[in-house]
Amino acid sequence: MNEFLPDEVELRDSMTEKIVEIYRSFGFTKITTPALESIENLDNSDGGDNLRLIFRVLKRGKKLEDAIEKGEPSELSDLGLRYDLTLPLARYWANNRARLPDPFKCIQIDRAYRAERPQKGRSREFVQCDVDVIGSDSLDSEVELITVTARALTALGIGAFTVRVNDRRILRDVIKSCGFGECDCSTVAVTVDKLDKIGEDGVKDELVGKGYPAECAEKLLDTLCRCGFTEDDIGTHTDPGVACAFCDMIRRARELSGGEYDVVFDPSLVRGQGYYTGAVFEVESREFGGTVAGGGRYDGLIGKFIGENIPAVGFSIGFERIYSILKAENRRAGAKKKAAVFYDDGEVVGATKLADGMRGEYDVTLVKRKKKVGKQLAALEERGFACAVFLDNPDEIKPLGQNKNNEKED
Repeated sequence: MNEFLPDEVELRDSMTEKIVEIYRSFGFTKITTPALESIENLDNSDGGDNLRLIFRVLKRGKKLEDAIEKGEPSELSDLGLRYDLTLPLARYWANNRARLPDPFKCIQIDRAYRAERPQKGRSREFVQCDVDVIGSDSLDSEVELITVTARALTALGIGAFTVRVNDRRILRDVIKSCGFGECDCSTVAVTVDKLDKIGEDGVKDELVGKGYPAECAEKLLDTLCRCGFTEDDIGTHTDPGVACAFCDMIRRARELSGGEYDVVFDPSLVRGQGYYTGAVFEVESREFGGTVAGGGRYDGLIGKFIGENIPAVGFSIGFERIYSILKAENRRAGAKKKAAVFYDDGEVVGATKLADGMRGEYDVTLVKRKKKVGKQLAALEERGFACAVFLDNPDEIKPLGQNKNNEKED
C-alpha cells in the first residue's frame, strides 16, 4: 500500500478533477460506497481470479470465538474489503433504487483492495475510476461510455489510443462452433483471456491441459487469431440480430470519435470478470503500450441481490497505470500556477493580505524568510512554483526558474 508526497497527490487530484469534470458534463453523478462488503456477496460475485485475492475480515468478539470453536475456516469471516467498485455499485443500486433516476448514470472514484503479491505496477490498495449506466439495455449506453471515457483519457493527455471491442455472446458462439460445449465456454474464455500474456501456444497447451481436444483448441485459435476474423464475419458466427446491433454500436462509436481515436473489433478480447454478459471493451495506449481502461455489460450481477434482471454496463479507467505513466514523464498538476509570499516574523497579517490579492491568479503559499533565501527559492522552484513575492517589496514579482546561482549570491 502506498504513501504519496504532496506533488504526487497534486497530480493525482488533478487527474481526478479532469475525469470527473468530463463525466459530469455528460450527466453522470458521483457516489461513494463503503470499503467493506459482505463476504457472501463478494464470494458470489463472479469476479474471476479476483475472488482469490479478497482481504477477509475476521468476525469480532463472541462471534469469532464461536467460529473458532466450530473449527470451520469458512465461518471465521463475515466481511471483506472490496476488490473492485462494480459489486458494491450493484448492492448500492439494489438498496437505493427507489431514490435513484432511471437509468442511473454514476461515477465512482475510490480505493479497492486485492491481496496481490506486491510488485511494480501492482499494489494491494489502489484507486479505481468507474463510470456506469444502470437500467438501460440499449447499446446507446455502450456508445456513450466509450465516448465519455475516450474524452476523459484525451483530457489526461495519454496520447494516441485504440478502443478494442468484442461481445461475450459472440465469443461464446465462436467457442461452441469450435467443438466446445456450452458448459465449457466460461472456462475456455478464461484461458483465451491470457492470450496476450502466454501467446497462442500457451493458450493451446492450457486448454489441452484442461482436457479439451487439441483440434478444438487449434480451430479456436485459427478463428480468433489467424483467419482475419473481421466485423463482416460476425454474422456467420452468431445470431444475426446480435451481430447487426453490435456492428451498429461500433459504427456510432467511430462516428463520435471524430477520428481522434480508433474503435476496432477484437474477436479475442475477453475481459477476466465472469459477470460480463454482452459487449466488452478495452483501451490500449499506443504510446505507452498496454491497457489503460476496460469494461463491459454485466446484466446479471444486480439480479443476485433482488432476483430481477437489471441491465447494467460500465467502463473503468486504469487510474494507477496512467498515474505511473504521467509521473514517469514528470507531468505536473494542471492547476493554477503556484506562488510564494515571503515575510518576516510578526508580519503574517500583511503577508496574508498580499497573498489574498494574488489568489485569483495563483495558489499562494506563505513562506517565512530565512537567512539563505536562495536555498528557499531553489526548493520552491524544484516543487514547481512559478514566482515569489517579498512583503517588503510587494510590487516586484520574482519569476522562478532563474535561480541556479542564488545560493552563491547569498
